[in-house]
Amino acid sequence: MITNFEQIFEQLRSKSKKRLVAAWAVDDHTISAAYKAVELGIVDATLVGDADMIAKVCEEEKLDSSVFQIVDVKEELKAISTAVDMINNKEGDILMKGLCSTDKYMRAILKKEGGLLPPKAVLSHVAVLESPFYHKLMIISDMAVIPAPDLKQKESITKYVVNTAKALQIEKPKVAFIAATEQMLPGMQACVDAAILAKMVDRGQIPGCVADGPLALDVAVSKEAVAIKKLKSEVAGDADCFVFPNIESANVFYKVNSQMCQGVKQSAMVAGAKAPCVLSSRADSIETKLNSIALAALTAK
Repeated sequence: MITNFEQIFEQLRSKSKKRLVAAWAVDDHTISAAYKAVELGIVDATLVGDADMIAKVCEEEKLDSSVFQIVDVKEELKAISTAVDMINNKEGDILMKGLCSTDKYMRAILKKEGGLLPPKAVLSHVAVLESPFYHKLMIISDMAVIPAPDLKQKESITKYVVNTAKALQIEKPKVAFIAATEQMLPGMQACVDAAILAKMVDRGQIPGCVADGPLALDVAVSKEAVAIKKLKSEVAGDADCFVFPNIESANVFYKVNSQMCQGVKQSAMVAGAKAPCVLSSRADSIETKLNSIALAALTAK
């Protein structure tokens, strides 16, 4: 079982390199993260964007631009569509968002003609966190794509976090369906959905994992809270995967960790597309973007 990001990099160094395609890669964070990934030997990188802007960033950051393949596209939307076309044409294994907005990036992925969405597929945002306050990696969803997932969408989200856990060599991932309480309150939709999803896992309708829900966040992560509340659960206090009830709760959890908790390392990608799509905030650190590239490379076919 992989328990930290350094082990992810070690795992990737022993495999053949994946091909990264970065859309509108004209900013220092994207270019620096791609450069570090190339240096570490985990990807070959193509930067799609204004070649003059890329050259200027490389000069300012003292990076050797010859390590990249550069596709010169002067306009943002055209650069995004060119990068998506490269993935569709099997010229890349991983798509990465550069300085473009999430809205434009996702629109290109979701486009019916020439996008990256398989028929009837559901896209979801999956993040992996390494926290000094938890004893293993945390796989969470969905903090950026589906605002208020219904039961069917939560089923897809669960499958994506389980698949990510499997890529991290977690043989039988423990999934916590998060709500405000671990009590089954029929008036709270998050509790109802969590109970149904947990039963679906029990019956093998969502295979390859064990699950419990509803679980409040404290009992999902803390064995002490489990003992105090006298809760009997195979998942509580030891969850690998955390399926949040809506985008607000997942997004707040992710950003509290990034902004207020020292020592937390993060990564994020879109799951469910034809290829993993790195989706981190434009304001995210170079380390987070590098970790996101690594996560995508680990899950890429």
